Parts: sequence; structure tokens; C-alpha cells
Amino acid sequence: MNFDDLIPLIRRLALEAGDLIMQVYDGPDFEVKAKSDASPVTEADEAADTLISAGLRAAYPDVTLITEEQAESHALTARTFFIVDPLDGTKEFVQRRGDFTVNIAYVEDGVPVRGVVYAPAQGRLFYTQPDGGSVEETGALDKQKPGNLRRIAVSEPDNSALMVVASKSHRDQATDDYIGKYQVRDMKSAGSSLKFCLVATGEADLYPRLGRTMEWDTAAGDAVLRGAGGHVVRFDTQEVLEYGKPGWDNPFFIAYAPGVELQS
Repeated sequence: MNFDDLIPLIRRLALEAGDLIMQVYDGPDFEVKAKSDASPVTEADEAADTLISAGLRAAYPDVTLITEEQAESHALTARTFFIVDPLDGTKEFVQRRGDFTVNIAYVEDGVPVRGVVYAPAQGRLFYTQPDGGSVEETGALDKQKPGNLRRIAVSEPDNSALMVVASKSHRDQATDDYIGKYQVRDMKSAGSSLKFCLVATGEADLYPRLGRTMEWDTAAGDAVLRGAGGHVVRFDTQEVLEYGKPGWDNPFFIAYAPGVELQS
């Protein structure tokens, strides 16, 4: 894979998908349908998925593509693949809360090595550079030419005063009990894969997820966090979270800045 070609493509596709999503978000009431697993889906999810999938398939027809919105792709198996969640945080989208994201990742031999996370309602764009380091882009977010780029890096955490970020829609007692094992200075709640990005920028030190997620929910944010020096590990074994698992579902996990003294 030539990352000098890949990164401009996935950046542009994420921005274009974000435009489609915001047309629905800013428009009149939209229909919310239920998928087979009872999770919500809207025309914004579907339009963004169509655009991203077409762009990736045109450029890389031989690379396996897994996407949340195409159920037939979930039966595939691969170790190297693209994985897409065109609109992560549909609940936040439906409730017009703003912290939903477009997610595109490239996984190589089970490792999410490159990715982009775009939060169109917040105007925040995070992605890995061809060299693997992560940036946040600010400014006009022109589709053809990157604007101001800031290299991002995880915090140097103070274990006596940690900043924790947790799910907005999926918070439960088990998560609160686990967070209670740490000395916490403050907590943030956020939807979608933005939580990974908040750890990647140093705005948070720790993001535990004791709940069901799928690989398309996490791969792009995981890539951005790894490119900023962070880690994502399984909750049960504290081994690095791998991708390409049967069924594409994740175990519980912990995303964190090195230096956080993980509790079990």
C-alpha cells in the first residue's frame, strides 16, 4: 500500500461524506429506520456509505472492504482490509447532539495502521499521515488541499489526577465501577470514535469501554490514537486489540496514554 496515495484519498472521502451527512442533519426531519440488530440507521448513513465505498473500490479494487452498512461484507474474512463506519454515533446524530463521526481505516495484518476520523458538525478532522504520525487539521478543510496541520500526541498522565472520557450513550454501572478504581481529576462524556481522538490529543488520558463494539466503530480512532503514541488493549488480558476477528466484534477494551497505571 502506498500511503502517500491513500491518505489524501481517505481524507477527501471523509470530508465529502461529511457534507452529505450535514445536508441531512441540517435539513428537515429525516426518517430513522431500525436495522436487524435494532440499531438506528438514516439516509445519511447510507449516502455516506455509498460514497466512501465507491471511492475505495475504484482506487483499490483488490483490497477487501468491510463496512457497517453492507451486511454482506460482514461474512468476509481478511487480515488486511479497509473498514468503514460512515456515520458512527447515529444516536447522537438523530438527537442532533453533534458528536458523530465518519470513520475510514486501513488494517494491515490485523493492525489499524492508517485512518481518518471526521466530526463534521464540530469541524474536527483527525487522521494519520503517510509516515504513521497523527495530526488534527484545522481551517477551511478544503477537500483538495490540506490546511493547518498540528501533530497530536497523547498526554503525560498524572495518575493522581487523571482525565477520563467515557461513552455518552452507553455508560453503565460496570464502567463507573471501573473508573472508580482510578484517581480522577475530571471526566468528559463524548459520543462515537471522538473518544479515541480526545485521548490522542491529550484532552483525556483514559477511555475504558465495557460494552459491545464492532471493529468498524473503533479501527479509525484506534489508528489515530496509535499514531499519537497511545495504546488500545483488551480489557480482560491487556493485550493489544487486534482486528480481523471472526464476526468483526470487539471484546471490552481500554484506550489510554502510556503512563496510565492500568487497573484490572
